[in-house]
Formats: sequence, structure tokens, C-alpha cells
Amino acid sequence: MPAIGEKAPPFSLPDQNGKTVQLSDFLGAPVVLFFYPKSFTPGCTQEVCSFRDQFAVFQDAGAVVLGISDDSIDTQAAFAAQHQLPFLVLSDRKGLVRQQYRVPKTLGILPGRVTYVIDAKGVVQHVFSSQLNVEKHIQEAIQVITKGQND
Repeated sequence: MPAIGEKAPPFSLPDQNGKTVQLSDFLGAPVVLFFYPKSFTPGCTQEVCSFRDQFAVFQDAGAVVLGISDDSIDTQAAFAAQHQLPFLVLSDRKGLVRQQYRVPKTLGILPGRVTYVIDAKGVVQHVFSSQLNVEKHIQEAIQVITKGQND
């Protein structure tokens, strides 16, 4: 995984609307980048809805929230619409960005769940990896983002 203090790897992926999004589009703002295994599964739905429910905290801190899975653009669009997501979910169909960020697989087969907090200069400030503790992804991201406000 990109280590704390390293530049976050650049990427370019389509969002749920088919628009190309690049990490560099958000330079100047902190980014919470979370990889989740699969749209519409219970754990992933809980995770994205928790990010949605806490979105105002991220927004107040000037942070951008981006979710990534290997689901298709159409699936991401349906997932975002059904759960009224206020942030972008990106389609990494070939898993290239997941590989670039070295997101581990669980049991060697299931796509992993990892959250990165990237600062306004594009440097990784925090990494949290847990397949099962989905709520902690949001808690840790909030802690890092709001700490940056108080420094």
C-alpha cells in the first residue's frame, strides 16, 4: 500500500455518470478515497451509507469523498441513486487502481476494503484496512480530516 508520507498514485476512472475523474482534479483539497468490494452487498451498503450520513462533516472540512469498486458504471449509477450518495463512486472494472494502491484481497479472492486519507498536496496521511469493521473506516477518516482542521 502507498505508505503514509508518500504521494498517492494518480488515477483516472469513470464515475457513476460516465464522466472521467482524476485524483489530480482534487489537488488543493483533502480526499477520502475508499475502496469497497461490491455494490449492493450488506457491508458495502452500510459503509457507503455511513459515508453519506457523515458527508456534512467531510464537506465542512473541505474534503472530497470518493468510493471505488470494480462494479460497472451502470451498477455504480444504480447504487448511488438508490442510496442517494452525495459523493462520486468510481468504476475500476479492471481493478487497475485497486492494484496500484495495493488493496489486498481477503482470503485471496474477495476484493479488500481500504480507506486512504490524502492531503491537499496529494500525500497519503492515513491508511485503514479492515474487511469487516466498516464503521471504523468512516470514524478514522473523520478523525484524520477534523484533526487537520484543528492543527
